[in-house]
Amino acid sequence: MGTAIVLILLAAAVTAALRSMIKEKKSGKSLQCGKDCSHCSGCH
Repeated sequence: MGTAIVLILLAAAVTAALRSMIKEKKSGKSLQCGKDCSHCSGCH
């Protein structure tokens, strides 16, 4: 039972992190260049 709870919490954390990264990418931010591609000429 404890393993299942930990697995559910871990899956929720990973899902939240992925959703956050996708949301930032769609809004024009990038992790590779300081999360602000407007100041970076070589991100993509």
